[in-house]
Amino acid sequence: MVRALQLISLRTRMSITIYHNPSCSKSRQTLQLLQDNNIAADIVLYLKETQDAGKIKALLVKLDMTARQLLRKSEAIYKELNLKDPTLSEQQLIQAMTEHPKLIERPIVVNGDAAKIGRPPEQVLELF
Repeated sequence: MVRALQLISLRTRMSITIYHNPSCSKSRQTLQLLQDNNIAADIVLYLKETQDAGKIKALLVKLDMTARQLLRKSEAIYKELNLKDPTLSEQQLIQAMTEHPKLIERPIVVNGDAAKIGRPPEQVLELF
């Protein structure tokens, strides 16, 4: 399987990205899993390199998720902003993520037009 992943990685190397938070154990485990399988990925430290609404919308399409599904509901800012309010629009939730990237579930691995959240980390291997 590792050999197959290596071959796939060679063909798709330029399109693989991980939205990474080094403070998150699942994010570190997912990055390590990619490295252990010789899958080279561009690393986006999304807490420092904030994402605009267009980028978040594109990620949602690749993940086949709604903004609400991508939100980290355990974050204090989620409660402070009352993001559980069901009347909030998709755009309002996306805007909250652009202003507070800590709200974005992590890690996210993107390969071309598809993406997976690394929870559990092994789930991202479905992209290869």
